[in-house]
Amino acid sequence: MKYDLVFLHAPSVYDFRQKVQFTGPVSDVIPSTSVFEMYPIGLTSMAGYLERAGYRVRIVNLANRMLQSSRFNAESKVRKLHANAFGIDLHWLPHAHGSIEIAKLVKKYHPDTPVIFGGLSATYYHEELMQYDCVDFVLRGDSTEKPLMLLMEQIEAGQTDFSTVPNLTWKRADGQVVVNPLSYVPDTLDDVDVPDYRYTVRSVFKYLNFLDPLPYKGWLKYPNTALLTARGCTQGCLICGGSRNAYALNCQRHQLAMRSPKKLVEDILFIQRFSRAPIFMLHDIRQGGQAYVDELLGLLKGIKLKNELVFEVFQYADDEFFAKVEAAVPKFSLEITLETYEERLRRLNGKFISSNDKLIDTLQSALRHSCRKIDLFFMVGLPHQSYESALGNVEFCEEIHNRCGQDRRLSYFVAPLAPFLDPASSAFESPEVYGYHKFCKSFEDCRQLLLEPSWKHTLSYETDLLSRDDIVRATYESAHNLNEFKHRYHLVSEVAYQDVAGKIQQSLAYIKAVDDIKERPLQDQTALLKKLQDELAQTNGYEICGEHELRWEVRNNYANFFSLFVVGMELLWEELRIARKTRLGTAKERSRELPDRIEQQTTV
Repeated sequence: MKYDLVFLHAPSVYDFRQKVQFTGPVSDVIPSTSVFEMYPIGLTSMAGYLERAGYRVRIVNLANRMLQSSRFNAESKVRKLHANAFGIDLHWLPHAHGSIEIAKLVKKYHPDTPVIFGGLSATYYHEELMQYDCVDFVLRGDSTEKPLMLLMEQIEAGQTDFSTVPNLTWKRADGQVVVNPLSYVPDTLDDVDVPDYRYTVRSVFKYLNFLDPLPYKGWLKYPNTALLTARGCTQGCLICGGSRNAYALNCQRHQLAMRSPKKLVEDILFIQRFSRAPIFMLHDIRQGGQAYVDELLGLLKGIKLKNELVFEVFQYADDEFFAKVEAAVPKFSLEITLETYEERLRRLNGKFISSNDKLIDTLQSALRHSCRKIDLFFMVGLPHQSYESALGNVEFCEEIHNRCGQDRRLSYFVAPLAPFLDPASSAFESPEVYGYHKFCKSFEDCRQLLLEPSWKHTLSYETDLLSRDDIVRATYESAHNLNEFKHRYHLVSEVAYQDVAGKIQQSLAYIKAVDDIKERPLQDQTALLKKLQDELAQTNGYEICGEHELRWEVRNNYANFFSLFVVGMELLWEELRIARKTRLGTAKERSRELPDRIEQQTTV
């Protein structure tokens, strides 16, 4: 079968199954593993958008397939796929190595098929990416559904001049790089589904393959879903590549683009037809203003909500807010990223800038109003954070716990800012202002750092107060103290406590072993590192917290099979209806919504 477009999601490091790598705790507090097999939700929104216009689009999560089975051959999979174009996401910088290697594989077996990159990191490094022979196009910005539609129309028409496609960086026939203006920045998201779960379910039935589009390892057991409430952000967090300042610099987004409450509720109603797992509402819903919050909660109150909703809270919230949530949502939880207990550092960083007393008031209020679970996240490696400050986060966790009546609904996590500073973040752009020293000057530097055998050496930065060694030591000492705190208050089982304690000791031993090897002559290092490989495989993943601490346990994760089958059949019928439309007519209709012309064009 030949497709119009195939999206390929690469592992962080392409040949991770052969590399000796101690990746450390870089992914302990996110759903995916250190392979970063979870693909960005924008892939589904682009795939769904194109399929509604009559295109055939597949998502193939190569990273997850490689992780699930040692027998899966990614190169063979790429060779067998046939498409008019291949899309590769480079949203998160940890995919710097794998994304390029997968692009090389595409060109090896499909040399005449164009390769399209996209994502926040691809947007930032778009000109550097064009220096690789395996990259033909980079679509820039945070909303590329419509520009991708126009690009696909021109690719399939055999065009060689792409100067009318907004947000596109491309190469002329003579190799000259052209940068079209980033002029398509929509102020609403209601014409796209972010993510598009209708596409995901339909593709399983349509292409008879449920393994390729799975989001991450373990999704079949813990099928959590998420809904993006907005593109852009109102917060100016210094270390975040998705902050207000970063979006303005990288994506030319100067105002928030919200999904309407009506669209969000439609998506929730669809999700609960096939899943009973929690639905994460990405971003603080209060970013849209009070009227937005009231409309959303009013609509939620009017439906039979079966799934738990997990909200983010960026700043202080009071009893009035949580009372409204409680009245509208039968089961809800919270995720709050505090970064640090130090009020001055929170003010500097821009995350939860209220006092500690106000923070605790927020937690107490949420607990009073039936919140089922609250995850609190702290970080090592913040601007102007000292070693003592990093360790102080655990002491603050104990203070929170006692002031909240030792409520077991509170969960605490600490993690390093790793492996990279986010491109376009204020800390990345002005490192000297915020006390950072960067080791990466280019995209290729990042690719090479990912090949280091230890996460300490993959770190792309040091700070004015924390060296790489300090960041590693502070991370593990904080994790040790936090594990002791959780054990003392019976927040973890004895088995989980002993497991984390043992892994912390192993991790420190491996860090030292790798450091010792790197002191040896270069010609001896490969053989010595190989000897560590089997032992390293035992510690990668969930070193500093229990494997199940982040999970929302649900007795029945899925709706019944009949319900899922009905949903699939409905979507396939919709597919047949769409197929009756002519692609040309749909493409023209979509194209009319794009800018009529390109005002400026830059050649590099």
